[in-house]
Amino acid sequence: MSTEEAFADAYRTHYWAVSRFVARRLDGQADEVEEVVAEVFSIAWRRRADLPDSPLPWLYGVARNCLANTVRGLGRYRRLLNRIGNHEVAHRRGTVESPDAERPGSWVHEALARLSPADQEVLRLTAWEELTIEELGVTLGCSQSAAAMRLHRARGRLRTQIDRMRATVSVQAGGYRDA
Repeated sequence: MSTEEAFADAYRTHYWAVSRFVARRLDGQADEVEEVVAEVFSIAWRRRADLPDSPLPWLYGVARNCLANTVRGLGRYRRLLNRIGNHEVAHRRGTVESPDAERPGSWVHEALARLSPADQEVLRLTAWEELTIEELGVTLGCSQSAAAMRLHRARGRLRTQIDRMRATVSVQAGGYRDA
């Protein structure tokens, strides 16, 4: 298979997975999703000779870098608007609630939000993108054992946050929590 055919196959097969990956991380910024995905596949086209046999984890790694650039750019844009002070975006005060904020289980999102961005990303890659440890390592640019350790530690920190939230709810409800 030629490099052009390999790229075309990767694009057809993984476009929607990469789009979902980006959309989940740019929640509420749908206009940016298409641009980031286009950048991911633009880079993949330029580096089509480097595409691995299983390109999805590699594409996720490229998407993470593109997202980081986009988030930095959006931050600079917001800071500029705040300095200017007369733009509608500068005056937005809150964030839009997640569609499932009232559903049971939204506490998981709250516990996840209390973690570092690195821990959140490792957990999202394994839960949302359903990556294996090997694919996680490729996506993060680290060894398989380092990826497994990052996942293990992130899960532990998530468990700690959930336990803290349970303790808070238990105390607020007037109940007692067994140690």
